[in-house]
Amino acid sequence: MSLPSSPYSRLPPDDVLRHRVKAEIRKRLRGLRRTTPALACAERSARIVERLQDLPVVHAARRVALFWPMEERHEVDLRPFDVWLRAQGRTVAYPSILPTHEMVFRTVTDIGVMQPHALGFMEPAEGSIATDLDLVVVPAIAIDPSGHRIGYGAGYYDRFLATHGPAASIGVAFDFQLVMEVPATTDDIAVQWIVTDRRTLRADEGGSSAGS
Repeated sequence: MSLPSSPYSRLPPDDVLRHRVKAEIRKRLRGLRRTTPALACAERSARIVERLQDLPVVHAARRVALFWPMEERHEVDLRPFDVWLRAQGRTVAYPSILPTHEMVFRTVTDIGVMQPHALGFMEPAEGSIATDLDLVVVPAIAIDPSGHRIGYGAGYYDRFLATHGPAASIGVAFDFQLVMEVPATTDDIAVQWIVTDRRTLRADEGGSSAGS
């Protein structure tokens, strides 16, 4: 009887090691975020929103992709940022997974259309697919100053960013999720900006601080 193949069996040897290290970082920081009090997460999220509102790349964007927070996982809450964007006349879109397992973003004019997905996040039940996004705000479990991040491991955002290069990208995370280095693999796509509750970094400038 043959043994089941490893999920890493088709990867280059160096990528196998990196995936294993990423899995350990993911586990550690998910646990740390989960034990952070909800009130502290809300306060940190508010500071992230303030920093986003100050970014020139945000002011230049007319069509912005966000994500709805998985509150039980203590994700960054960008719902106040959604309200601010709409007040500025911007179009807001949210991720949706097609039957083909491709992630797209659907324009949302009424947040009442958001519904639970089997993977645990909220997605729009309807809305046209946004093909001309100016900015994508990306969640992260861990992120480094070069813009490489660790998500939940499915690779949806990496695949999307790889084919939608004209859109600017910002990774958001709590400051304790900013690590010295994420072991990037061949399929990883770095974001251009990193925003935490304590700092704003430009990834293509070596993680140098930008703004306040």
